[in-house]
Amino acid sequence: MAMIADANPAEVIALPTAHTRIVPLVVACPLFLQNLDTSVMATALPSIAASLDVHILDLNLAVTAYLLSLAIFLPISGWLADRFGARRMFCVAIALFSLGSALCGLAGSLPALVAWRLLQGVGGAMMLPVGRLILLRSVPPAQIVNAMVWFTVPGAIGRLAGPFFGGAVVTVASWHWIFLVNIPFGLLGVVMALTFIDKDLPSGPRRRFDALGFVLLALGLAALIGALETTGKGLLPWPVMLAGATLGVCALLGYGWHSRRSVHPLIDLGIFRLSSYRAAVLGGMPLRIAIGASPFMLPLLLQVGFGLSPLQSGLLTMATAVGSLSTRTVVARAIRAVGFKTLLVGSASLSSLFYMGYGFFTAATPHVAIFCVLLLGGLCNSMAMVSLNTLGFTQVPPDRTSHATTASSMAQQLSVCLGVVLGATLLALIGAWHGDAGGPLQARDFTPAFIVVGCVTLLSVAWFRRLRADEGDEFRGV
Repeated sequence: MAMIADANPAEVIALPTAHTRIVPLVVACPLFLQNLDTSVMATALPSIAASLDVHILDLNLAVTAYLLSLAIFLPISGWLADRFGARRMFCVAIALFSLGSALCGLAGSLPALVAWRLLQGVGGAMMLPVGRLILLRSVPPAQIVNAMVWFTVPGAIGRLAGPFFGGAVVTVASWHWIFLVNIPFGLLGVVMALTFIDKDLPSGPRRRFDALGFVLLALGLAALIGALETTGKGLLPWPVMLAGATLGVCALLGYGWHSRRSVHPLIDLGIFRLSSYRAAVLGGMPLRIAIGASPFMLPLLLQVGFGLSPLQSGLLTMATAVGSLSTRTVVARAIRAVGFKTLLVGSASLSSLFYMGYGFFTAATPHVAIFCVLLLGGLCNSMAMVSLNTLGFTQVPPDRTSHATTASSMAQQLSVCLGVVLGATLLALIGAWHGDAGGPLQARDFTPAFIVVGCVTLLSVAWFRRLRADEGDEFRGV
């Protein structure tokens, strides 16, 4: 099958519609599993703590263990896909994630749960970047916009179903089932991958394993994300967290120095010289940080600020997932009609306004109005992200797609962590400014916090305005 960079858009023969939809849905199965697992885990934490007879804050170890494992093994995913084949590693990743889920469901102690969450993270680290790599190598440029739209559907469904599914499971059964139900989904994902993904997909050149690069990247990501995840949770003294963050930054800078001198770096940072990739990953980072902060702050605003129940809060916040699902009906046409630059500037600008608007919700705001505003905000966010995920790979040559997908996945994971830290820090600082330091959050604390998050999003708008008007036209299918 022709590689993306080799294909002439004017000569591309469109794939059958069913294939263009099925392959993205198959490779997005891991995104569904991860989003479902994360949202269900958050809902079930009180039940798990009671069952294991541990303090609920101690369960942060289980959450952080998964993220640390993810950070450590993300850098190696592209190399493994090139060395052993993308479809094979995709199936191995799903199998490891499902095995880790099964063992988590059988865990009878906190140490066991933490250990199996580490195994889950090994699979999770490879699922998304390898799946995106398969998508790029399976779908020609003229079809990539539609494919990316369908790629977002399973993840949105996972975010939508997670809170309700988790609540139902811990209500009618035990918390163990929130992990055990991943097994049939994982088996289905492997079967579908073996059925619909070409086993002879083109692969990048086989490279020697960059052991030093792997150590530097793994150490850097693990230390930095670990420090970010423990910030504000009272798990570690602040000097330890500061030392961890400093170590992480130094290790990542060390990798940058190493990669410029290595013949076969684990991740070739030269891909950031490509303007569209740089805009999608670095320019899109402020937007991704805001997307990470919002799901953290919104439930707190609705439950702590307005006194709504978890079920009421979940029913309202699901609007963002509904908006994300709605994207597939408009985003492909929008890209073809106005181009990547115009759509990115417009959707990111609207996202900024919606984030600011969230801060002006009050306890008296009709729930229907809140739902509609969140739905439109989710729609704008998703339009921006689908556009970014497509545009970022328009200039990437075939032999660097594994580097590009791995680096973008690492940046995405880091952005989410930064978003949560930003949200927590803003609320703490604003509470102290209002004279409520150490006390319960107040609804008034959220207005300036959401305004700041909206302003952060404008940094992405400023970057997108620097794009060429014809940026990514070869992927528009026009």
